[in-house]
Amino acid sequence: MRGLTGEGSARIRGSFQAVSAALAVPTALALLVAGCGAGGTGARDEGPAHADSVAGAAAATPSAAPRPPDTVNAVKLVKDDPKVAPEVKRELKPCVADEYPVDVSYGNLTKGASDDVVVNVLTCGDAVGVGSYVYHEQDGSYENVFKAEEPPVYAEIDRGDLVVTKQVYEKGDPVSSPSGENVITYRWTSGHFAEKYHTHNDYGKVVGDSATPVPAS
Repeated sequence: MRGLTGEGSARIRGSFQAVSAALAVPTALALLVAGCGAGGTGARDEGPAHADSVAGAAAATPSAAPRPPDTVNAVKLVKDDPKVAPEVKRELKPCVADEYPVDVSYGNLTKGASDDVVVNVLTCGDAVGVGSYVYHEQDGSYENVFKAEEPPVYAEIDRGDLVVTKQVYEKGDPVSSPSGENVITYRWTSGHFAEKYHTHNDYGKVVGDSATPVPAS
């Protein structure tokens, strides 16, 4: 703490004269030294002084967040992966020009030094998920640490967990209108994804789903 000079010292001497030497000197000294220690005009110095201390604390605390990975070529990653089923690889073809039906997400699922990559492979026509995969980066290469290939399936990252949604169809359901869904939450435990939660949702049948009556002739 810097020494008190000028106007700051005068205020402290005045305060000492206004309080009892037996009771209030230690309290007044502590309060005024804390308020004037920046060597300026008191209250207006508190903001910058506080900001400096916060900045110093932030600089002293290293960030624990994983480093973001380089953007991956998800199509090549899936096609070169021996764990991916041949039928999924056959489905993975451009829909328009060089646009492939893949969704890619990045997030820390395996508690590693870099983010993991979640890849969903879809169909071109109705965007039905035919395969979901998680790739873990290690020393510049990617390892397949999870796969789900029972369509329709879709994987997402939710607050550090892997959430896989599988739509359920009953007999006669069109592709666009499943009867429900199973939602399974996985968590990275002891070097693999373990199922933690499993829920099932039934979709309500709205009026628009019913067949349109044929008008009378």
